[in-house]
Amino acid sequence: MHFDGFKQKPDCGIRRTVSTTPHILIVEDDREISTLVARYLRGNDCRVSIAGDGREMDRLMADSRVDLVVLDLMLPGEDGLSICRRLRAASGIPILMLTAKSEEIDRIVGLEIGADDYLAKPFNPRELLARIRAILRRGAAAPGRDDEGVRRHAFGGFVLDAGLRQLLNPEGAQVALTGAEFDLLHAMCLRPGRVLSRDQLLDLTQGRAPGPFERSIDVLVSRIRQKIERDPRNPEMIKTIRSGGYLFTPEVVST
Repeated sequence: MHFDGFKQKPDCGIRRTVSTTPHILIVEDDREISTLVARYLRGNDCRVSIAGDGREMDRLMADSRVDLVVLDLMLPGEDGLSICRRLRAASGIPILMLTAKSEEIDRIVGLEIGADDYLAKPFNPRELLARIRAILRRGAAAPGRDDEGVRRHAFGGFVLDAGLRQLLNPEGAQVALTGAEFDLLHAMCLRPGRVLSRDQLLDLTQGRAPGPFERSIDVLVSRIRQKIERDPRNPEMIKTIRSGGYLFTPEVVST
């Protein structure tokens, strides 16, 4: 495992974006890795708990509020993908997956079932902290305002409420969105009729550059299409532009 940078303490910036010290739960069966990562995060203004498997995770989450889960895919007993699916079905808690470099298919599946981001092993703890910080900042956006100073975006019968961070369908029922799905749809609502590259969308929603095999935006678009398109296989709202990216086609009325 690569752990460069443990002796330095960069400004994590999390305290300026949430009202309390964030509680990070690391679900990792390698105690050496989890202990070193926990020590680093605690040195950067995070509260950290460690679980070695799904059962221990459940006990910790039943006893205290958790702001983000760092979840290893290779776990004894219930594997990380199963845990991810179970967590997402029960709540919108942010999930950052840890995977081996050879587990590209698992990474894609993890994103498809609701993980917010992933980091391949071996990793630099500074990058893990940066990913955690970015996810928490997205979730801690000031209520009632978005990047353009408006709250609600109406399109195609749907209403995206930036203050409540929720999507209502044409019947007025809430559509379940993960944090990452909300952020991507929100970014598109703010820029209708513009072709946005995958790199632009990744920067707008996650504040980072793409990796060499980055697929997270494509996976998120696929998930959003399942929730807003009449026929996800022939999308009308989110068009794929060959060699360009994606185009959000509906007229958006923002108030």
